[in-house]
Amino acid sequence: MPTRRLLAAFAATALVLGACSDPSTAERTPTASDPIVLATGGEPDTLNPVLGFGVDGASLIFDGLVSRDGQNNLVPALAAELPAVSTDGRTVTAKLRPGVTFHNGTALTAEDVAFTYRSVLDPKVDSVLRSDLDMLTKVEATDASTVVFTLKYAYAPFLQRLTLGIVPAKALQGQDINKAGFNQKPVGTGPYKVTSWTPGDRLVLAANDTYHGGKPANSGVIVAFVDDDNVRAQRARAGEFDAAELAPKLATTFAGFTVQRVPSADYRGMMLPFGRPVTGDTAIRQALNVAVDRGAMVKGVLGGAGEPAFGPVPPNSPFAEPSVAGNTAADTAEAGQLLDAAGWAPDGDGIRAKGSQRAAFTLMYPAGDSLRKELALAVVADAKKAGIEIKLDGLTWDAIRPRMKADALIMGWGTPYDPDFISYKLFGSQFAGEASYNPGHYNSPVADKALQDGRDHADEATRKQAYATFQKQLATDVPWVFLTYLQHTYVVRNGITGVTPRVEAHEHGVENSLWWNVHTWTKR
Repeated sequence: MPTRRLLAAFAATALVLGACSDPSTAERTPTASDPIVLATGGEPDTLNPVLGFGVDGASLIFDGLVSRDGQNNLVPALAAELPAVSTDGRTVTAKLRPGVTFHNGTALTAEDVAFTYRSVLDPKVDSVLRSDLDMLTKVEATDASTVVFTLKYAYAPFLQRLTLGIVPAKALQGQDINKAGFNQKPVGTGPYKVTSWTPGDRLVLAANDTYHGGKPANSGVIVAFVDDDNVRAQRARAGEFDAAELAPKLATTFAGFTVQRVPSADYRGMMLPFGRPVTGDTAIRQALNVAVDRGAMVKGVLGGAGEPAFGPVPPNSPFAEPSVAGNTAADTAEAGQLLDAAGWAPDGDGIRAKGSQRAAFTLMYPAGDSLRKELALAVVADAKKAGIEIKLDGLTWDAIRPRMKADALIMGWGTPYDPDFISYKLFGSQFAGEASYNPGHYNSPVADKALQDGRDHADEATRKQAYATFQKQLATDVPWVFLTYLQHTYVVRNGITGVTPRVEAHEHGVENSLWWNVHTWTKR
């Protein structure tokens, strides 16, 4: 890979990111007419919202009925106003904004909205979102500009589910959505339209000059996919990007760039598979939970860009249960007491054993993720002090996925939105082994019931009690050793205006990142 590259401007209607080894041109000064060039480590599998792209909005290509503003409050998007909820909470009616067109010039209608949600619910479509909408029984276009959602029960955060990007029915009707060409080159209503997508390299977007929210302030966006943190930092330092997502320790010493530390609900933790000889032992999991030094991880690994984590509901959420928070420092003595009581006795080499079973297991992490690697190294060191041996294995995601039921993994998830989001599937036993949900096959009737109660009830007090029960049960069972909440760190070229950080979810690749409003960014 060349150490320096040149960003070329538009050639006709195409955006091109070209390599250049000429040092005299590699330092070319960007101009206001250039596209905005972004770099991220996360690349989507598809660009179709029905299959899971940009489900929480801010996908750059699509709009939902609603979106989120800079404070993550819901605001109308394709809907003319926030949809109306009936008194019993089981009927939601949305009126469409007039005059909206897709990138191909066809008019948005209520049937497009109904088709999008029906496709998610269609069992023939491989949508990971179907269980997110299991409260939905019917979606009707009652006229060209009105959509009515009928729910099985009053689901408190339903309006938050309406951030899902809307697809044009005519582009997908009669096709196998799972294999449609639309998934690689879609048509949406968003501020940008897709010019090209080269998997493993970049996504090229051109400004949608007829965007209902106003013509974008720039000519387009290029999203470079660079999964290795160090390579992404090297290329950013060479001036290849206007903004780049980086690990906290790498987001420093960039001449001509400003570091942005963005609050998030994105946690990192060690997923421990159930049903295994070591990680399936409750005492091992509980001992690890008190043996790790979360404070040192925040200070050392994150460089202060985060805070200790003790569960999947962020501390600033109204649903957070404060009793689950423990000591931020390691308590090796308590870890030893838990292991002693469970029959894990110290052996000659300092590693505990129960009978012939050594307290040893493998911990995986994605090899290109420097932050997860450092967290894994910290866990190994802390665990060894308690007499638990952990072998590290840095792998590609393709190698990690088949092993998640058997081996521990440094994982990340998290949402600043409703606690039903993510946790319902990540810890619900019925989702064990489905995609990346509940990979360790956690199974707790108490947690399952609490998650279902939180979903089934609209009363806020009842929901708070349900999620308190859920968090307490996780703290007892320890299917994950939660480690840290992150601040997402980015570098942004000086002279870029319009950058507006907001609290972010775990998903922050093309969508929901610092560049959620990149259509308002300009270059000096």
